[in-house]
Amino acid sequence: MSLRRLALPATALVVTVLVLAPLAAPGYVLSYDMVFVPRQPLRWELVAPSATLPRAVPLDALVSLATQVVPGWLVQRVVLAAVLLLAALGAGRLVPAGRLGTRLTAAVAYAWTPYLAERLLLGQWGLLLAYAALPWIVSAVLRVREGDRRALPALLGFGALAAVTPTGGVLALAAVAVLAARRTVLSVVAVAGTALLNAPWLIAAVLTDADARSDPAGVAAFAVRGEGWSGPLGALAGTGGIWNAQTTLPSRASVLAPLGTLLLVGFAVAGWRPLRDRWPAGVAARLLVLAGGGFLIAAFVLLPGGRAALEWLVATVPGGGLLRDGQKFVLPYALLLCLLAALGAERAAAVARDRTGQESAARVVLAGVLLLPVALQPDLAYGAAGRLRPVPYPADFAAVARIVDDRPGEVLSLPLAAYHTYSWNLRRTVLDPLPRYLDAEVLTDDRLVVGNLVVAGEDHRAGAVRQALASGAPLSGLGVRWVVVQQVAGGLPVPDAALAGLRLIHDGPHLDLYENPLRREVTWW
Repeated sequence: MSLRRLALPATALVVTVLVLAPLAAPGYVLSYDMVFVPRQPLRWELVAPSATLPRAVPLDALVSLATQVVPGWLVQRVVLAAVLLLAALGAGRLVPAGRLGTRLTAAVAYAWTPYLAERLLLGQWGLLLAYAALPWIVSAVLRVREGDRRALPALLGFGALAAVTPTGGVLALAAVAVLAARRTVLSVVAVAGTALLNAPWLIAAVLTDADARSDPAGVAAFAVRGEGWSGPLGALAGTGGIWNAQTTLPSRASVLAPLGTLLLVGFAVAGWRPLRDRWPAGVAARLLVLAGGGFLIAAFVLLPGGRAALEWLVATVPGGGLLRDGQKFVLPYALLLCLLAALGAERAAAVARDRTGQESAARVVLAGVLLLPVALQPDLAYGAAGRLRPVPYPADFAAVARIVDDRPGEVLSLPLAAYHTYSWNLRRTVLDPLPRYLDAEVLTDDRLVVGNLVVAGEDHRAGAVRQALASGAPLSGLGVRWVVVQQVAGGLPVPDAALAGLRLIHDGPHLDLYENPLRREVTWW
């Protein structure tokens, strides 16, 4: 293999190492929604949740299956590396350019976006698999449009990778439906096959007891957010704007960040004509429609009456809650922006070469645009400046898991909150790990607190626990077998009255485990 052919894979590997370097250390990266455990049990509740909506279907089941074979720390590293490698390789292969520098520019741009950085810190690696799969899906659809049946397995394979979360599955289906759009048997099979990939979470949504409608307060909580002087629209134009300020890199608040976005958008405008001319007729326009639709969903809450309309939608239409976090739908826009910016840089490089008569001038232009995303967001390197460092689980987790394995029963996790901040996790906030660590049904609070807003969950059982804690009643009356009290930073202490009647089984520095002697006398769910 020539050095020229190795350049793109080598660049993808370098980007991956730059971002994930801290993961060379042992342990687990635990950040917001990203929870990996040594061996995640394969329970029906993870395959088809009965009390909550299937937001992690089939993702949780796939992780459970994988960790039956290999440890969770290895699964985590494989999937995170796959996100970076596939994103860079896919964009570099998809951009219609013969010049190597153009391909490398597209690769680096797509693997170094604010979108990727913010979703990575938020722990939404399942959505990022869809991000990484999208350029490969588009490439396969282009071949399907030309009647290449051999592209169908690749299309469905990367479609399945995207569909590990509901949002990813919807985006994959939208991409195939919009881009294929030819009345051929192969195109129909491609669209139908991609639609079937969404069956796991759709079936789980039908089977769950949870109300498929959502709390309208989530619209304000998840609304796109400005990251500098350019405001929310400027943040979206740069593929940022995530609702959680804690997962936004400090560089996004720089006065230069919006200027860099303007520069990238300018290159993208210049790259439109090459993309349109080099792809089959109409394909670039269809990708523009897909990207524009996603951008509109993200920005809809900013339009006059947009927030009220979304609040009505999520509170009235089952499944409408999928649109609450609209910023995630700028994913196709991120791909289009990076492809166009690379082609625009190629045009600028050609102008520089023609005016100077020097090929070196063209290389300087391409190198400058290639490094622009990194220069605008240097703190994505080294695991977001060290924020993605692995940590070991305290020994208390394994000890409690062994006890619960020996005497199975429902578990209540306290303090009652969806997310906890642990001192042993470098004071990072993470989703309660117990539901994935213990081979038992674990009750936690499924509400989400964003600033002063509280977004209601779907599990009525958590409401019963909140009522018991508020009234001062002993938790033994709820009928759960186990109560785990976790030591968390800044958490409210569990009242002694709530633990009355429970037997302390394990007293550890991080977890206390209580057994309920009344568990057989009360059935509450």
